[in-house]
Amino acid sequence: MVKRKDCYEILGISRNADEAAIKKAYRKLAKKYHPDTNPGNSKAEEHFKEVSEAYNILNDKEKKKLYDQYGYDAFDDSGNPRPEEWFKYGGGPFRQAGGDNDNFQYREFHFNPGGGGQGDVDLDDLFGSFFGGQSGAYYSGRNGFGGFNGFRGQTGGRQRQTFSQKGQDVHAQIQIALREAATGCDRMIEYTDHTGASQTLKVHIPAGIASGGKVRLAGKGYPGKNGGKAGDLLLEVELAEDPVFERKGKDIYSTVRVPYSTLILGGQVTVDTLHGPVNCKIREGTRAGSKIRLKGKGMPALKKKDKTGDQYVTVEVLMPAKVSEETKRKLRECAAEGV
Repeated sequence: MVKRKDCYEILGISRNADEAAIKKAYRKLAKKYHPDTNPGNSKAEEHFKEVSEAYNILNDKEKKKLYDQYGYDAFDDSGNPRPEEWFKYGGGPFRQAGGDNDNFQYREFHFNPGGGGQGDVDLDDLFGSFFGGQSGAYYSGRNGFGGFNGFRGQTGGRQRQTFSQKGQDVHAQIQIALREAATGCDRMIEYTDHTGASQTLKVHIPAGIASGGKVRLAGKGYPGKNGGKAGDLLLEVELAEDPVFERKGKDIYSTVRVPYSTLILGGQVTVDTLHGPVNCKIREGTRAGSKIRLKGKGMPALKKKDKTGDQYVTVEVLMPAKVSEETKRKLRECAAEGV
């Protein structure tokens, strides 16, 4: 059997790498080996799949915890964590009595359906002890039986368990502008599915989303196992830096330059917001560095659309490029008066 590469080795990071380091390493390698930038390169495609699989494990706290403890043995063929019972009983719900817990093998049980002897087994008690009486699992018995907590029998089969499991999720990233995040937007994205084929999807990015927020596209991930649902595509959103606005939570911060005369005498000034320009009143004697609060002109809440942040505008002095001699004379008079 070919030994699989270690997830940390694939991403080129240490085992104590934090979430930011894991994400940074993935983005660098995904960009390097992405099929769109390496058309027809099968080796690059294999590297891309390895990198994606490693990231899907290490970027998920629960999967990472399992991987650090059990390695790839913690996951099935589709990349999903094995059922909880697999770990609870040292690698499988039917481990050999007195066996090594690191030998992850299922034990084969033989039952005597005739009844009446000391070797008879109460199937309800047996399976209830393993699964808490829950139904939904499938058991194939050598002699065939059914009706025990949802277990069904098949004659002539080997005794085994089959769990319906959801497919592995696929992760991707997209960058949008801050203004798009304020109103929501639709984007066409391309991604490579589990077969290696290129797919195009129209995605709606909801208003109010922040950097690191995820949009879930149900059923667009890897196929499920044993009739389980397909995994999802998790699209992580990154907001590009804006030259005018700075976001802090739901609030937006910006600046506006106002002529000195307007600060002294008062007047009107136009302020740009994420929702369009608005006219603001500048009170007489306003000082440079003062802040104007524009209520409701910030970012909408992602889940509560009626809750919107505010915009805080810092007032700065607009210095003229050129000053006439007459203006200078008047300013000197003002300076003499202590203005």
